[in-house]
Amino acid sequence: MARSGPAGVPAGLPVGIPRARDGRDSRGSRAAASPLGQSGPETVLLVEDDDGDALLVEEYLALSGAPIEVVRARDLAEALAMLSHRAAPECVLLDLHLPDAFGVDAVSRLLKDAPRAAVVVLTGLSEEDAGLAAVASGAQEYLSKSALEPQSLSRAIRYAVQRKQIERANVALRESSMRAEENARLERGLLPTPLLRGDDWQVTARYRPGRDHALLGGDFYDVVQTADGTVHVVIGDVSGHGAAEAALGVCLRVAWRSFVLAGTRGAELPAMLEQMLVAERAGEHVFATLTSLEFPPDRGTVKIVRAGHPGLLLRRGTDVQWCEPPYGPALGLVPGSGVWPETAEPLDGASVVLFTDGLFEWKYGDGPDERLGEEGLLALARKHGALPADDFVDALIQAAETATAGRGGLEDDAAVVHAGWRPRT
Repeated sequence: MARSGPAGVPAGLPVGIPRARDGRDSRGSRAAASPLGQSGPETVLLVEDDDGDALLVEEYLALSGAPIEVVRARDLAEALAMLSHRAAPECVLLDLHLPDAFGVDAVSRLLKDAPRAAVVVLTGLSEEDAGLAAVASGAQEYLSKSALEPQSLSRAIRYAVQRKQIERANVALRESSMRAEENARLERGLLPTPLLRGDDWQVTARYRPGRDHALLGGDFYDVVQTADGTVHVVIGDVSGHGAAEAALGVCLRVAWRSFVLAGTRGAELPAMLEQMLVAERAGEHVFATLTSLEFPPDRGTVKIVRAGHPGLLLRRGTDVQWCEPPYGPALGLVPGSGVWPETAEPLDGASVVLFTDGLFEWKYGDGPDERLGEEGLLALARKHGALPADDFVDALIQAAETATAGRGGLEDDAAVVHAGWRPRT
């Protein structure tokens, strides 16, 4: 049961030896140098309903020289309320006999609601088994109250905090490894190997993630040559970032390839893909843009269908032009009501450069208008227009990465596809 605190000390407030600002305690003696160093906690939460035991713990911490403020809770409910704050204590000294929790159950309940806390359990004289069980349940250390002494108490707190930090670091490392594996799987789905039937086609593709490298976004592309010699190219961008968006991008990319190989053409493609997106997306706010191209084997034209996606570049020799064909709405904005016109653009030996908006919507300054933009991308492309395909694409990517290196990197993922027929020999 909870007992009344020492005279003059309101219940729930720290008890023991108050500290002055200059490091001296109320008796005028200067505290010894802290053995905890910078890795030790500044505040420890003592969860103890016995005033005598609480006073003993504070006295021992004061004698250890550790500059630690002790805050006290008399039961588990009060402790959990304190630990819910942003500036919660890093370490908890937990009695196993509380008015509202007993034994290992106290440890389990505390760690369930405050998983980041380092826990040192305080046990009775004959409760070593209980202490071991508490450690098995997630506590970092246990101490017998009857064997407490200043240095062992401060050392247990320091070690508990360090063990918890190592534990959190190991968890973060495992999560990072899992994210890397997930990224690798998603990347294989988003960025496939082109399916070509001969060597008369040249394609260069690049992808760069945005500044948040934890997960890919939903940028995707694909290149497929059908049995009649026609080459089909797509590039798309799912709104948002994260595993769900990347998975949806994989779904749309695979669906596009399947529809193309099954004979779907022109405006039918975005209509079919929109049905897929609506069925698979996580919420009604998710949409996708894309551009799908069809290069007939006569090499004379390229057929273009756009669904809310940015324009494209046409490269003829060293000349680079911006092309902005008619387009329909992004997939999923108004499901079932979209119309996507198909247009034909003469090639005259040109190659086509497709990209997602991450390639040109990066900022080079703090002003609202200091973005590269479409005109800036065109100027950049013309500057490098004499380069071969691989070097041309790399130059565009490198310019974006260099310009944003000091600003945290690209704000959005950037995908680029440079595609065209090889010259006949």
